[in-house]
Amino acid sequence: MTALDKQKTAERTDAPKAAPEPLEARPRDIASAGAFGFPVHPQRSVALGEVHSRPAPSVTAPRALLKLCFVTDGGSGVDQAVLAELSRRQGVAPPAENARHHRISTGVGSLWWERHTEASTYLWEGPLPDAPGENITGHPFGDAFPAPGSLLAGVRIDVRPFDDDHEKWLAPFDRQTLCMSSTESGFALIATDFRQDEHGLTRIVILDKGLTPQRTGALAQRLFDIEIYRTMAMLGLPLAQSLSPRMRKAEDRLAELTHRMRNIEPGGAEYLLDDITALAGELEADAASSLYRFGASRAYDEIVSDRLNALEEEPLPGYDTWRSFLERRLAPAMRTCRAVEERQANLSRKLARAANLLRTRIDVEVEKQNRNLLQSMDRRAKLQLRLQQTVEGLSVAAVSYYIVGLFAYAVRGVSGQLPGLSADVLIALLVPITVLTIWTIVRRIRARNVERDR
Repeated sequence: MTALDKQKTAERTDAPKAAPEPLEARPRDIASAGAFGFPVHPQRSVALGEVHSRPAPSVTAPRALLKLCFVTDGGSGVDQAVLAELSRRQGVAPPAENARHHRISTGVGSLWWERHTEASTYLWEGPLPDAPGENITGHPFGDAFPAPGSLLAGVRIDVRPFDDDHEKWLAPFDRQTLCMSSTESGFALIATDFRQDEHGLTRIVILDKGLTPQRTGALAQRLFDIEIYRTMAMLGLPLAQSLSPRMRKAEDRLAELTHRMRNIEPGGAEYLLDDITALAGELEADAASSLYRFGASRAYDEIVSDRLNALEEEPLPGYDTWRSFLERRLAPAMRTCRAVEERQANLSRKLARAANLLRTRIDVEVEKQNRNLLQSMDRRAKLQLRLQQTVEGLSVAAVSYYIVGLFAYAVRGVSGQLPGLSADVLIALLVPITVLTIWTIVRRIRARNVERDR
C-alpha cells in the first residue's frame, strides 16, 4: 500500500459519522406522507381510515347504553347545530363541518355521534341503576335535548355481570316474545323482547360472563345495529303495501288494453298507444319514487343478516334465538318489498312490449298509407305524361301552322317572281317539312330535360 492509499484510508476512518435523523423529524402518518416517500393517492387516507371510522366504546359491566336514531331530513347542517350546542354546554370544541363522528364527555358518561346516509345516531354510555327496570339518569336525552329530526329508533342496553340470580334482570321483558341466547363463545348472554318500554326504547340485556371491555363494546354495537337497521329496513314495507293496490289496478288496466289490441280497428292504434303510454308514465313514476326506499331496505336487511351471523348464537332451552325470531318477521316483509319491486319491473317490461307492438302496427298502417300515396302519385304522373304528350302534339301542330302561315304570306308576296312554281304547291311542300322539323326540335328539348332530371 502506498503512502497516498494509507492517507485516504485514514481520512475515511477518522471522518465523523452523520448524526441519525431524530424520530420526531420522521413522518409518522404513513397514510398522508406515503410509504418510502412515494406519491400518495388523494383518497388513500379516507380508504384506510374507514376501517377505524366506527370505534366501539369500551364497556365494563355494569354499564348503561342508550342509542337514538334520528332521520335528519334537514341535512347535515341540523346535526352540526345540535352538536355545536351540546359541545358548548360541555365546554368542548364542536366537530368539523365534514366530520362523521364525534365524541363529547358528559361527566358521568360519554356521548358518541355518528352520521349515516339518511340518519344520525347519538349513543350515550353511563352508569346503570341497580334495580331492574329503573330509569337511567344522567343522560342528555331530555326535554332540553335539541333533536335533529324525527326519532326512528331508540335502544337501551343494560350490561350486567352474570350471576346465579340473573333471572331478575329478565323481569321487565314480555315472556311471550322473549329471545335469549348465548354468544361470544359462551362468555355472554343476550336477551330482548323487541318491544318498546314506556319511553319508546327497545330494551336489551347483556349478561357478561368474562368479556373484555373491547369485546363487550363490540357486542353492544352489533346489537344496536340489529335493532336500528331492522327498523330502517322495515320502512320499505308501508310503501310496498301502499303500492300493491296500485300495481293491481295497473295490471288489470294492462290486461284490458291488451284485449283491445286483439280487436283494434284501423286507425285506433294511436288512441290505444296513448292509453298505454299514460299507464307506463304512472308506473314509472311509482317505480322512481320507490327505487331508493326498496334499495335501502335490501341493504339494511343484508346488514342485519351480517350482524346476526357475527353473533354466532347458541340456543338456550326454553328461549327463542334472535335469528329465528327476526327471520319469521323480517323476512316476509323483505319478500313483500322484493315482490312489489319485481312486479313493477315485470309490468314495465309488459307495457314496453305492448307499446312496441302498437308502434309496429302503426308503422305498418303508415307504410300502407305511403304505398297508397305512392300509387296515387304514380297514376297522377302517368296522367300528366299523357297530357304532356297531348300538349306537345298540339304544340307541334300550332307552331307548324303559324310557321306555314308566315311562309304563305312570304310566298304569295313574291309569287309573280317565281315562274313555273305555284304558291300553293310551295306551301303544301313546306307543311310536312315544318311539322317534321318542329316535332324533332320538341323531342330533343324533352330528351335534354330528361337527362338533366337524371
